Formats: sequence, structure tokens, C-alpha cells
Amino acid sequence: MLALLVAASSMAKARSENRSNGYPISQVPFTAVKVTPNTFWGDRIKAAREVTIPLAFSKCESEHRYENFSMAAYTLQHPGHEGLNTPKWDVSKFMGFSFDDTDVYKTIEGASYVLQTYPDDKLKAYIDSVLDVVGAAQEPDGYLYTARTINPAHPHQWSGKKRWEVEEILSHELYNLGHMVDAACAHYQATGSTKFLNIAKRYADCVIREVGPNPGQACVVPGHQIAEMALARLYILTGEKRYLDEAKFLLDYRGKTQRHDIYSQSDKPVVAQTEAWGHAVRAGYMYAGMADVAAITGDSAYIKAIDTIYDNIVSRKYYITGGVGARHEGEAFGADYELPNLTAYNETCAAISMVYLFHRMFLLHGDAKYIDCMERTLYNGVISGMSVDGGRFFYPNPLSSDGKYAFNADNTVERQPWFGCACCPSNLCRFIPSFPGYIYAVKDRNLYVNLFTGNTATTQVEGKDVTLEQQTNYPWDSDITIKIQKNQAKAFGLAIRIPGWAIAGPVPSDLYRFSDDVLSGYQVKVNGEAVNGQLEKGYCVINRTWKKGDVVTVHLDMPVRTVKANHRVADDRGRIAVERGPLVYCAEDADNQAFNLFDFLMPRQPKFQVADRQIRGNREVNFNVKSISVAGQAVEQNAQGEAVVKPATLTMIPYYAWNHRGPGLMEVWMPQSIQALGNY
Repeated sequence: MLALLVAASSMAKARSENRSNGYPISQVPFTAVKVTPNTFWGDRIKAAREVTIPLAFSKCESEHRYENFSMAAYTLQHPGHEGLNTPKWDVSKFMGFSFDDTDVYKTIEGASYVLQTYPDDKLKAYIDSVLDVVGAAQEPDGYLYTARTINPAHPHQWSGKKRWEVEEILSHELYNLGHMVDAACAHYQATGSTKFLNIAKRYADCVIREVGPNPGQACVVPGHQIAEMALARLYILTGEKRYLDEAKFLLDYRGKTQRHDIYSQSDKPVVAQTEAWGHAVRAGYMYAGMADVAAITGDSAYIKAIDTIYDNIVSRKYYITGGVGARHEGEAFGADYELPNLTAYNETCAAISMVYLFHRMFLLHGDAKYIDCMERTLYNGVISGMSVDGGRFFYPNPLSSDGKYAFNADNTVERQPWFGCACCPSNLCRFIPSFPGYIYAVKDRNLYVNLFTGNTATTQVEGKDVTLEQQTNYPWDSDITIKIQKNQAKAFGLAIRIPGWAIAGPVPSDLYRFSDDVLSGYQVKVNGEAVNGQLEKGYCVINRTWKKGDVVTVHLDMPVRTVKANHRVADDRGRIAVERGPLVYCAEDADNQAFNLFDFLMPRQPKFQVADRQIRGNREVNFNVKSISVAGQAVEQNAQGEAVVKPATLTMIPYYAWNHRGPGLMEVWMPQSIQALGNY
């Protein structure tokens, strides 16, 4: 008992000493922020809590995810049992993928985040019961990978004959570890229970013993990255350096082992990489892990590499919706400026990986431009992957749809209730409820306000409690109120991000630019008095001795803006995109049935009208948005086959809200000339 108390005390001390995660700026954790119900993000967290997470848990039951663990446990308890040669125990016949275990881990992670906002003893008990099932499948030395343990003589076809043998190709043993560790850290932070954490640490310790550069070890790196950032997180949580050392090994040896290809970012060592290539999810997770190791170790080569890769993404390979991954083949980044719309892949998981990367870049450098990118991806590329009610999903997220181009496995262009390869819905399960952890950050005597949503947060500035309340109807309206509810820190700087879309441009590069002459700006006041001064890296920093009841009001001008892409983006030539605030808009034929959507021409100087609108979707999914309308022209052919134009009015809705009314035409980039109509 004493040993357990000492271990718990040591862990708590390590957490306290490492709150900065090694970064110059510290994230205010999800445990410190409660998002207000009935707000934009409050509704998304509610949907995840009431629909997505219960759905994912039910799929873990119906798709045999729990049974995989139970079967592995039975084999451990009855080695060589008679059933091993029966079809029931033929792993490849009932386990779709060697990473199916991660569906359980990711769902537990999301449920753990939800518990912070919505305490629920029943949910905690359910998770605890699932962990009993998971823990029973762990081998005596800590190895936990049901694709092999169920039937060691005949494991899943992707698993290889022995541990780690095909890790760099298909086994996903280290990928499973990564999701397990991330989930276990979240569960511990949310509940204080070490039950899952101990399971994850045992597997991580097994990996440290067996995977490495030393004689007798398997010198392999992850075929699918994520273990790197997860092990760095485990180091931060526990203070046990062996986890950081293993994370750095997995990165340092990339490009130095058996596998050498761009698809898996293993064509060269990570510090020699300068462009984003290959599978976009693998890449994003690896880049986030590189940022973690760079911050913790201070490795200047890592910092230089990740800065260069970030710049390549945002300058040449980044969609206006914040998505990445142009190619269906390999679910991969394309070449510079290769950004097709109709065939864009933009996997939901890849957008999530970009949020991880952009947030880490901010923690490393303290510049609001990284949060600008993160916000763009959050409001467009991420939440487009989940229906508003939380029950249907996109795997790819194209920027154009003809209602026919099939981007789902079942040859449809509709949101799906689930996927056989369930990485995207289960990833949304864990990501959406983690949103509160991205709102605030702290460095020295500065408290950063990065994102705008109703919430209450209690954090510490130089070890002293500060409680803020934020009220806003953002992103529909641009007024934000921040109230000081409690302040023991007295004097500190409140650093409020002024979004790039309000003062500069869509992205911090020349990939996209505003194409109109609309003027916009912002106003900040403290207790009704205007705040003036220069922005510091995109932040309005207010230094003063704060008192309980002080009120900061922020107004961001939020006109409708038009955007043009760099001329080297072939698919967007002669076209414009439409934004308002952080939201990118699109047009669907559900709102524009009087003409063919693909034959609409935007005027050269469009005049927009903004209105409240209710989307009455399929399956009784109804929700409110602000729509945008604009007068233009629709092109038709007369009886002689000649092109004629007639007046028409186009209605646009936020991109994330498309396809709630079934398949049909959709367009983000609208043409401004007849020549641009056919450039797909």
C-alpha cells in the first residue's frame, strides 16, 4: 500500500513539474475548461456524448471488438485449447483489420473527455467494465495485441509470424500502442483512476524492452505513426524518461530501417524531410510527434524540419477548408499545388492530425497564425466529417460533388452510419470532446485566449488561480465577452487572438488571398474603454491588474469575403470561394433547384445577403445556420445549342453542413467566367 502511495505521489509531482509539456507555452488542459451547453461547440460535444460515443460503444459490441479481447483472454487462460483450429478462432475471418482494438481505445478516450464536462457515474462504471475485458487480454510481459494473442499459431494475416516482424508494413502493433496510451492518459486525467494507465504502461514497457537499436531488439519503426506523440504524452504525464527515449528512437530511426518509401514518410530521416508527402494521416501524426520531441529535447534539427514541413503544407498543400490529402491513391498528399476539388480525399482523420500539428506549432512558437490554421481546420475540415446530430460520417471530404463520384466504399456519396474501417468515426469520438483543451494557453504571466466559444475555465498564472467566463454566439456572430470571475494572480497579460481572417488574409501564406475590397477590423474594450496598441504575433495583449468583475469585449468585423487561390492551383483558376468568419461556405443543389448548380456564374463584384436559415435534413435532423445568398447568372443552352445566361440567385451554407439532405451537387469554388465552368 505504501508503495502505491509513493508511486501516486511521484506521478502527481511529475505532472506538476512538467505542466508545460516541454513547450514554451502550456496548454490549459481539457480538465480545466467546461464548454457552455447550447453553444456551437457545446452542441457538438453534446452530440458526441449522446449519439457518437454510445454508437461507437455499441459498434464495439456488435462488431466483435470486445469479443476479440475476450477470446485473447481465453487463449491466455487456456493455451493450446481445442478451439484454436476451428473457424471461430481463425482471426482473419472475423477481425477485419489488425488495428480493430483501437476502436475500443479511441471510444474510451472520447468518453473520458466527455466525463469532464458531463460527470456520469454510469458511464465511468461502463468504461471500468470494458477495461476489465481489455486488461484480461494482456499477456504476462505486457504485450497487448489481440490480432496475435487470440491464435498465436494463426494470427491475423497482417500480423506476421512473430512480434514486430511486419510492424513497418501492416501489423499496426505500435499504432495500437499509441491509441491505447493516448486513451489511458485521457482516462487518468479525467477520472484519477490508474486502471487503464497501468495497462498502457505495461504495454509501453514491453515495447521499450523489445523494440530498439540494441542487440536482441527489433529495430523497427511504426508502419502507421502515432506511438511517437503518445509516448511523449506518457512521459509528460509520468515524468519517466524511458517513454521519451523510445519516442525519439521511433523518430530518429525512420529512414534507417528496412522500409524506405514516401508513402510512410520513411524515404529519408525525419530531420532531412522538407515536404509533406505520403499517407496524410500517418504524416500528420508523425509531424506532431516531431514537434513534441523537438519541444521537450530542444533538438534544433527537429525544430527546423517541422518548421519547414509546416510551411510546405500551408503554402502549397492545404485546402481552403483546412483539409489535407489530395489523392485517393494512398490517401496521400499530392505534389505542390495539387489540390483537386471533385476528387479531393481530405480524410477526416488527416484534418484531425493537422489540428494536433498546428496546436503544437503554436505552443512552440507562440504565433497566432498557427491557431488561425487550426481554427480553419476545426470549423471546416474536421466537423464536416460528422453529421450535426453525431450519427453519420464522412471518410473523405471533397470540395465538389457531382452526386455520382463515389468516394465511399459502398459507392455512395452520402454520410454513412459507420465504416468497416472505422478509424474516422472513432477518431471523431475521441477528438470532438477534447475541444475544450484547445481554447486557452499560458506562458509566464500571459493567458492566451485562442478560440471563441461559451465556456468557463479555471487555470493558473504563475501558480495562482484565474477563472474566466466567455460568452459568445461565435461563429455566427462576432461579439465575444470575457469576464474575470476570480483572480489571485492580480497583474497579468490577457492575450486575445485576433483572427487572421479579420485583419489579414485567409491563410498565413500566398496560397489563398481575399479577392474583394471589403474592409474589416476589430475592437477590444475593457470595462467599456477602448484598448489600443500593436498586435503581438496576432494577439491583442492587455496588461493590467485584473479585478473580479472586469469585462473584456471583443468585436470582430465579420463580413462575407471572397477568396482566390494561387494561380498554380489549376482546379481553382477563374473561381472564387466564399467565407464568413472562420466558416467556408458551399452551394448545394438542395437550395438551388431552379438551375444546374455547376452552371452558375458568380458576378465579378458579388453582393451578399446573410440570413438565418434552418436546414431540414434527412432523418429529422434539423439545425440552424446562417446562409449566404448572391445574385448571379445561370448558363443554359438554347435550342440551337448556344450558351445563354439568365439571372439567378445562389444560396450557400456552411461547408460542414452539406449532405444532410442526401446526395447531390455541391460546390465550394464557384466560377466567375464561362471558361471556368468546365475546368474539372
